Amino acid sequence: MKFNKLVLSTLIGAALMSAAVTAQARDLVMGLIPAENNEEMIKTFEPMRAYLEKKTGMHVKLFTATDYAGVIEAMKKKRVDIAWFGPLSYYLAEQEAGAEAFAVGIREGSNSPTYKSIIVTPCDSGIKNILDLKGKSVAFVDPASTSGGLMPSYMVKQATGKMPQEFFGKFTYAGSHDAAELAVKNKTVDAAADNDITYGKMLAKGLITKESNCIIAESTPLPGSPLVYRSDLPENLKAQIRDSILNAHKDIQVTGYGKISHYVPAGPKDYQAIRDMVKELGLKKEQLK
Repeated sequence: MKFNKLVLSTLIGAALMSAAVTAQARDLVMGLIPAENNEEMIKTFEPMRAYLEKKTGMHVKLFTATDYAGVIEAMKKKRVDIAWFGPLSYYLAEQEAGAEAFAVGIREGSNSPTYKSIIVTPCDSGIKNILDLKGKSVAFVDPASTSGGLMPSYMVKQATGKMPQEFFGKFTYAGSHDAAELAVKNKTVDAAADNDITYGKMLAKGLITKESNCIIAESTPLPGSPLVYRSDLPENLKAQIRDSILNAHKDIQVTGYGKISHYVPAGPKDYQAIRDMVKELGLKKEQLK
């Protein structure tokens, strides 16, 4: 009996050690919402992926999905450990997947992580403001996008007293910010929502011009898009990830959504304005997916 107990104890100990080693050896997976096309997002975050891999000693993989909800669901199912979210998708991931914001990028030439939502139309459309969009065909980006979903909905409600689906003639989602801008350029819609980051990037690349895509409305500043990790990750691993990202600018030219100079600490309290906006618009979680 004693022998059997000793064997059983040894086997259990070996199994636990093996599980610990396997857990340590598991890839670290970073999810990216499709703010722009997935190929562009992967290219943008590759330097940060490689740097995080070097600093943690773990194999870091990038994960993308066809929509924002896909990345949130992957984190909920523990298939994603770290993620880059927009403020609204972070709010949803916080509720559904235990996401915890830890860093946010500062754009070059700025000391603030904020950005703005914009509404864009073809420059020769004759449309001058949100009220002119009554009955028009308009594309937002994604229900879980902050600058391409939540904030423009808030702007429309403030200007007209109605939600977008009530005020516009045809209301669609383009899937990404760059797709929304191209829909305006190609005149497949009368207007689209975007943000000042993607708008500036596409101007710089010559994909759109100030003669093709004109801004007719812009929002107040929004809190920047955070890097997050699952709150149930080991504390030492979270500290390692956090310290690597916050100090990356000392070793490399950091990258992110827009031209980022460095990352600074961020936390849940920085996104209270998003929670307040969701509440004010009376939106349910199922409406944001």
